[in-house]
Amino acid sequence: MSPVKIAIMGAGLIGRRHAAQVMAQPAATLSAIVDPASAGRTFAEEIGVAWYPALDAIPASERPNGVIVATPNQLHVENGLELVAAGIPLLVEKPIADSVAGARKLVAAAEQAKVPLLVGHHRRHNPMIREAREVITAGRLGRVLTLSGQFWLLKPDGYFAAEWRRQEGGGPVLLNLIHDIDLFRYLCGEIVSVQAQSSRAVRGNPAEETAVALLRFADGTLGTISVSDTVVSPWSWELTAGENPNFPRQEQSCYQIGGTHGSLTIPQLELWDHPGERGWEEPLRRERIPFAPEDPLQAQIRHFCAVIRGEEAPLVSGREGLATLAVIEAVKQAARSGEAVALPALQETAA
Repeated sequence: MSPVKIAIMGAGLIGRRHAAQVMAQPAATLSAIVDPASAGRTFAEEIGVAWYPALDAIPASERPNGVIVATPNQLHVENGLELVAAGIPLLVEKPIADSVAGARKLVAAAEQAKVPLLVGHHRRHNPMIREAREVITAGRLGRVLTLSGQFWLLKPDGYFAAEWRRQEGGGPVLLNLIHDIDLFRYLCGEIVSVQAQSSRAVRGNPAEETAVALLRFADGTLGTISVSDTVVSPWSWELTAGENPNFPRQEQSCYQIGGTHGSLTIPQLELWDHPGERGWEEPLRRERIPFAPEDPLQAQIRHFCAVIRGEEAPLVSGREGLATLAVIEAVKQAARSGEAVALPALQETAA
């Protein structure tokens, strides 16, 4: 079977990571870089692929089978709609859009045109997360009652040299917490209400530095999540999961999920339960759940190729990306108002 031709829109940091992943995937071939900037053209020349300033500049004979949209967040909807109109399957980097309204527009267009739309919440492709979900759905925790998560790390001063990272929308709620929220939804179901607080106590920029949210799930599960890019700690997905070699890996957990018959830590996949009678005076057993590691970005590219070929349905559809973004907007709204924010049902979110 011939490799799937994939083009990448946007030659920034994440676009370049995707380019490397596509080039390493036997099921795919990197056909082009689409970026109006001279840096995009230079990058395409460096890796030996075609460069085009815009999608409509690609000759019909070189039309890609799929496109990864790695442009700035505010361009996701515009670029996505262009691809949908052209009938080209697309994988949009997270967040799917910079607003729920924009995401709804893109999802509706893709569904109406029957063009596959995937969203780059790549952590769902991690074999460790798939194993964690299996533990939960198999009932090994009993009834899940609560979960907690942390994203605590220190972003260096140089990170904020880019003006947009200091402004509203450049804080860790949209950029980082969105990944954690997506995994919480994937593992424990839909979130129906949110309470939250946020702080800008250290840097004083418009962008939040720290936020804490209380989540209620549709089945009654309660969750807490705290996020800060101003704390020195080992407790974040970035520093515990080992996905990105640029971060020094720590043997710690960043999520804990608790139920009536056991609890699970992530990413260690340590299952804690009672081998006999249950009770606080009874001994606890710790079991390490095995899994075969794989780069989730590579698995995501392979999955994208399978979706393009019609072999698989999207694991993270546009509708899923929209639902996750809706929770993030609810966190921001709750932090501003100090009041609980109810979320619509998933089927209503994409209406």
